[in-house]
Amino acid sequence: MADDNVVETKLRTDDEVKFTPAEMEKLAELQTSYQVATSKIGQLNVQRILLEQQTENLDNEIQLAKDSYVKIQVEERELVKKLNDKYGAGQLDPETGVFTPSK
Repeated sequence: MADDNVVETKLRTDDEVKFTPAEMEKLAELQTSYQVATSKIGQLNVQRILLEQQTENLDNEIQLAKDSYVKIQVEERELVKKLNDKYGAGQLDPETGVFTPSK
């Protein structure tokens, strides 16, 4: 233990203090840890940006699909009205194409 105290003793000259190798190593480890943490934060933020872009693209695709769905509904109502005007009310068998008028 006496040797450890000698190694850990700070060497002073006037107002300057020289850190021990162990202290310098610990400072370097902290600096590396900060760099790793900062890099990780940056990577996670880039991932967030990419996810936000994907979400925006997905939202746009969903809106297009909804718009298409509504358009199909309008087309269906128009066709049903046209067919009802032409043939009257009734039932259509979609597999055979046979229309049975209501009585």
